[in-house]
Amino acid sequence: MDTVPHDGDIFKLCDVIRETSLEIHRYLRSGFTEKIYENALAHRLRKKGVQAEQQQCVRVFDEDGTLLGLLRTDILIDKILICEVKSCSALVDAHTAQLLGYLRATQLQHGLLVNFGGPKLEIKKYILT
Repeated sequence: MDTVPHDGDIFKLCDVIRETSLEIHRYLRSGFTEKIYENALAHRLRKKGVQAEQQQCVRVFDEDGTLLGLLRTDILIDKILICEVKSCSALVDAHTAQLLGYLRATQLQHGLLVNFGGPKLEIKKYILT
């Protein structure tokens, strides 16, 4: 299904991801690798009925639509949102640049950066328009 959700739907989906991420952070806290947090988030989202595909190859296109290659996302959610999982002391500009590059290259509009590594959970939402 390649339909684009209404803005309300994507924000409800982001709320579910935020709540789930917070539950994971409360349980695991910081100190694990990105892969542990990625597995936990994908697992718990699936338990909630959300389609969460890990390490999916996503096609990258040039501006004229030419296929340039493939990249692997941490979690592709409902085929409409890229979720990049981090485990570091704080998010930095390079993380934002990575996610925005993925969004531009895949022609997807919505992305989340989720950092489990700091003392407080960090989540940033990005929308390309």
